[in-house]
Order: sequence, then C-alpha cells, then structure tokens
Amino acid sequence: MLPETLIEVREHNGPDYMPLVDYQSWRVALMNYTDDLTPDKINRMQKHTETDEVFVLMSGRCILFIGEGEENVTHIHAVNMELYKLYNVKCGVWHSHTFSKDARVLIVENRDTVVENSPFVGLSESQCNEVVELTKQLWK
Repeated sequence: MLPETLIEVREHNGPDYMPLVDYQSWRVALMNYTDDLTPDKINRMQKHTETDEVFVLMSGRCILFIGEGEENVTHIHAVNMELYKLYNVKCGVWHSHTFSKDARVLIVENRDTVVENSPFVGLSESQCNEVVELTKQLWK
C-alpha cells in the first residue's frame, strides 16, 4: 500500500453527505441517498452566498431542484441529472435534491462553504407539493 504522503484513497458508502478531501480552498465530497431528502420531505432550499457548487451524478438517479428568487423561492425548476455530467449551481441560487436509493453524487465546493454562508429558506405547502409532482413527472 502506498503511503498517504503520495496518494489518499477515500470512500463513503453510508447515507447523506461526507467531505472526503479538503485541499487549500476546495473540498470534494460524496453524497448518497438519505431518507430526509425524499420528495415528500423536502420543505426547504439552501443557497451558498460565497461560492458555486458542482454536482456530478456517479450512479443512480438524482433530481436537482433549482429555485429562482432572492430572499424567497418564487419558482422551482427540476433538473433530472445525467450520469457524469457536471452541474454547476451558481453562487446565490436556491437548490435542493432528491436521490434514488442507489444514487451517488460527487460534490466539489469551496472548503469554506459553511452554515454561516449557506442559509436555508422554507418552502410553502404548494411548493412542497410541486417538488413531489415534479419528481413524479421526471421519474415516471
């Protein structure tokens, strides 16, 4: 086995988000299926006020929900991610996601993406219902 001074090998097979590599100003993480991000449980969106965030679907299915609006979400878009394509959610854009149980998503973001610069906003009941309907339409 090679020493970690030459190469780091990391994996994440559990649920949810796990940072794996932090280097200077950037971080690489994996995110897998988690019960709290099923379409019927998505009731808020997050944005990052200081950085873009890149998502790459490695396996399974994932829908990125993108919210228009500054202080609140005024319109929701749903993007059915394709394997191995890069999806760069721009700085200041509301977003959330839902995963199939076999999904694995690679995330690249600034290392200083933290709670203080990543606020959440609640979704209305009709917006929560819209997330469920958008998922049904894309994952028939």
